[in-house]
Amino acid sequence: MKSVHMLTFLLLIIGGLNWLAVGVWGWSISSLLGGDSSMLTRVVYILVGLSAVVEIISHKGKCKECVM
Repeated sequence: MKSVHMLTFLLLIIGGLNWLAVGVWGWSISSLLGGDSSMLTRVVYILVGLSAVVEIISHKGKCKECVM
C-alpha cells in the first residue's frame, strides 16, 4: 500500500507543479505531451485526478498531523 501512496503523491506533485506553471508562465505540461487533446495528456490528467481522489479517501489514516 505504501507504493500506491508514493505513486499518488508523486502524481499530485506533478499536477501541482503543472498548475504552478500555468498560473505563473501560462505554460502547461500538455504542450510537452502533444497538446491538450492528445491521448497521453488526457491519461496523465486522469491519473492525477484519480490520485487526488485516492489521497482524499486515505489521507487521514496516514497523516500524523490529521490524527486526533
